[in-house]
Amino acid sequence: MLTIALSKGRIFKETLPLLAAAGINPAEDPETSRKLILPTNLDDVQLLIVRASDVPTYVQWGAADLGVAGKDVLMEHGGDGLYEPIDLKIAKCKLMVAGPVGFKGPAHGRLRVASKFVNSTRAHYAAKGQQVDVIKLYGSMELAPLVGLSDVIVDVVDTGNTLRANGLEPMEHIAEISSRLIVNRAAMKMKHARIKAFMALVEAAVA
Repeated sequence: MLTIALSKGRIFKETLPLLAAAGINPAEDPETSRKLILPTNLDDVQLLIVRASDVPTYVQWGAADLGVAGKDVLMEHGGDGLYEPIDLKIAKCKLMVAGPVGFKGPAHGRLRVASKFVNSTRAHYAAKGQQVDVIKLYGSMELAPLVGLSDVIVDVVDTGNTLRANGLEPMEHIAEISSRLIVNRAAMKMKHARIKAFMALVEAAVA
């Protein structure tokens, strides 16, 4: 059995054509089905529907053989137990520092940065030799500077419309983000032929 971990939403929708190119079609739509394990048209392939941030964990610990995860999630998770062989070039965006329009720096003390990407945020500022206070949030990042919780935020930016609507603007580019195919290291050895065949079809579809 080949188990592939995916998250609902944009990544799932943009992964569907790549799965189809590999001959895999889900038997049900995860947006309407209550099932968390979806069968496919192939008896030996199933899909796990999990939170985007959990995909690398399911693959790392062998609960899934493969998965599709955004580079932002992978940077935050770290790469233990994972191969990251293919950039799928889907769900593209940017990881950026953003702040109030015209922001010049904190009036006093250390810069306060709100983000759910705490590891990536710390690494970014450490590389600049700058000490900052990182505040972990799980959503609605744009609110933090508006109410004085933080000076700036680190978040993924697609169109920038949400930033503009809340009086914020991009300040620093941290990384280009797209979704990657990830593979469990043990599964790569145990199911080598099956996984390599799948990867070849997906690579051809991406190209």
